[in-house]
Amino acid sequence: MKQAIVRLVVLGVLLANQTLVTMGWSPLPFSEDQIYEGVSTVATVGVAVWAWFKDNPVTKKGKHNDKFLRDRGMK
Repeated sequence: MKQAIVRLVVLGVLLANQTLVTMGWSPLPFSEDQIYEGVSTVATVGVAVWAWFKDNPVTKKGKHNDKFLRDRGMK
């Protein structure tokens, strides 16, 4: 449960940060805007993909486990 909360908080912070950058605001004091925007974008995409992957059964084993839990009424 703690990992899910941490992922959600990190994703929320990065999405808020990316929104501020898109609107032209610089929430963190970086002098080189292009580097900052690039790092922020990469981090946002990385965390979004990570959060999606962790919350969805995308592997064969994950799909099997999801079906197993659904069959037993545990999900």
